[in-house]
Amino acid sequence: MESTIVMINLFGAVALLLFGLAQVRDGATRAFGARLRTGLASGTRGSFRSFSSGFIATLVLQSSTATALMIASFVERDLVAPAMAQIVLLGANVGTAVTAWIVSTGIEWLSPLIILVGIVLYRRSSTAQKGMGTALVGVGLMLLSLQLLGLATGPIRHSPALAAFIELLDNAWVVAMIFAAVLAALSSSSLAVVVLIMSIASTGALSPGLTVALVLGANLGGAVPPVLSTLSAPATTRRVTYGNLIVRAAGCLITLPLAGYLGTFLHDLPFSPAKMPVDAHLAFNLLLAAVAWPLSPVLSRMMTRIVPDDPKGDDGPKFLDVQALESPVVALANATREVLGIGDLIEKMLIQCQKSFVQNDLAPMREVAALEKKVDRLQQEVKIYLSRLGRAKIDQANDRRSIVIIEYAINLEHIGDIIEKGLNDQVTKKISKGLTFSEDGYQELKSLFGMTIDNLRIAQTIFVTGDEALARQLMEVKVHVRRLEKQSSDRHLARLRDGRADSLQTSSLHLDMLRDLKRINAHIVSVAHPILDESGLLIESRLRS
Repeated sequence: MESTIVMINLFGAVALLLFGLAQVRDGATRAFGARLRTGLASGTRGSFRSFSSGFIATLVLQSSTATALMIASFVERDLVAPAMAQIVLLGANVGTAVTAWIVSTGIEWLSPLIILVGIVLYRRSSTAQKGMGTALVGVGLMLLSLQLLGLATGPIRHSPALAAFIELLDNAWVVAMIFAAVLAALSSSSLAVVVLIMSIASTGALSPGLTVALVLGANLGGAVPPVLSTLSAPATTRRVTYGNLIVRAAGCLITLPLAGYLGTFLHDLPFSPAKMPVDAHLAFNLLLAAVAWPLSPVLSRMMTRIVPDDPKGDDGPKFLDVQALESPVVALANATREVLGIGDLIEKMLIQCQKSFVQNDLAPMREVAALEKKVDRLQQEVKIYLSRLGRAKIDQANDRRSIVIIEYAINLEHIGDIIEKGLNDQVTKKISKGLTFSEDGYQELKSLFGMTIDNLRIAQTIFVTGDEALARQLMEVKVHVRRLEKQSSDRHLARLRDGRADSLQTSSLHLDMLRDLKRINAHIVSVAHPILDESGLLIESRLRS
């Protein structure tokens, strides 16, 4: 019974520690997320800057897993070199170890003050201040959890069952390392497990060698969550997280046979024996970084052989030839062809939604979600491709064309979101609930669907030809669509006033679909803006002077 109470108290304290870590990560992301991502992407142009970026990002986010996933996504987009990404993760590992060392310095008594300051900041209106407040509350809860861990681990020295379990681990360091690794993987936090080891070690229940073995396990387990999160990711992403796991696993396997000697050495140093786990954690990661840093290019090449490139399927870009970046005109033509393909995907999504709406059948819309994901992926590839072109010297005309292509791709991606998250849900609701529009309302929506598809086809032509007459025609269509949408809304409200039951049932659906089709047309018409603006035919405001 006593052992059960100890375990409940222990796991409760660990749960509070994990919650505090999550609060710090969420708050820091809200307060500094954009700047962290920008800094991490731009701070990887050299080895030292890469290491520092990973170190600082992890100190702020309190999560080497978050840093690993962020830098892996940058590698996928070709914004960071794979070798630099491995160095970033070495910095992230050291950042986690430094955090554990700071937490162990005996500043738990500050937790009430830190929580109070955090609550005051959280009640401010600024998003950054709310984020900072959340992060400070998380830090305070982490420190409070250390006090609870100290109270929970006190009875361990008097618990025969726990003492027997620890003795069992002390006779099998490999099992001890695997046990700690599993705990770190399940909790997604090596920091939490190291702090737990420190709390138990402070009771004198752990031998120096077992302490080092458990710390090694926490380090090994901390590299598992990023791997699990990227199992279905592209090969470039998996190479980063797998490489980090290989580095940590190699370090742990090499160090484990020496755990007894290292434990004795650290124990004999003139530092507090109770803090030996965090000292071992920091020493291991510093030594691992010193050894693995110069080998990062070799590791990067090795991961290319271990994790081969993904097989090229139909979902990837077809025309974005990297070799063509040497010739801006050819590269822009390639990007134009790719974006036309995105427009064709959007047209297919619209047609499928229209079919479901007209035929009252969900089947045509089943591929809409997959098409939308493909649109997202391709427009991202186009942006990356043209951003690489932008690093070279191109003339003003080509630069303007590059911007036009990117803007059209972004507008198409927005249309895909509206179809998938708006029209798709609305048509599904209509069919699944057996709702029926009034005949007038049905014809109005059907007509607007057809007009939207026709407008998209005109926009595709304008995008390629830059035809001024067609651009003017499309701008006039925007006014016509706005007028139709208002007329349809007015007629729908009139039917509601007349008490038409069919209009009452579908009122919100009718208005939502009108709104979304109008928004889609606004994005479609945007392709005409650069052409009319360059001709001096576009004014900034629709207000009469």
